[in-house]
Amino acid sequence: MKKVLVISTSLRRTSNSEALADAFAKGAQSAGHEVEMVRLADKTIAFCKGCFACLKTGSCVIRDDAVEIAEKMHDANVIVFATPVYYYEMSGQMKTLLDRANSLYDTDYAFEDIYLLTAAAEEEESAQDGALHGLQGWISCFGRAHLAGSVFAGGVNEAGDINGHPSLAKAYELGKSV
Repeated sequence: MKKVLVISTSLRRTSNSEALADAFAKGAQSAGHEVEMVRLADKTIAFCKGCFACLKTGSCVIRDDAVEIAEKMHDANVIVFATPVYYYEMSGQMKTLLDRANSLYDTDYAFEDIYLLTAAAEEEESAQDGALHGLQGWISCFGRAHLAGSVFAGGVNEAGDINGHPSLAKAYELGKSV
């Protein structure tokens, strides 16, 4: 059994990327894994100040929800990020969280497998390339971590457009294969 942390970065309730996150979580649960879902819509996360105090103290000096999320990331075996694609890139709140997880850099973190779930109005799968590249930059700072898989849902813009989309089954199966 693995500890799977699914982070939905959309601020929109019932978003398409969150539907992917839910499908992945259900798949991982069906395979017997311990799954925790974190929704950034419910959290307060400030921008990183770039002070690097976290590397000395092991925790960020900014006291908001990012500190607890980083602790959860540290302890998870698997981290799943679900993000809407805005202007061919991950959401700003996802990037802010990645920056705020800097405290994990020089620690004995548990995660190895990282997944990315993306949803975009654009139908071409290449619409997620910026988000993949950005996440890969973060992953490359963690020697034991790697991108284990991704799912893209294209052509979904309004909340609920993803209903019946084949990407939901792909996300479920990917979660099941963790």
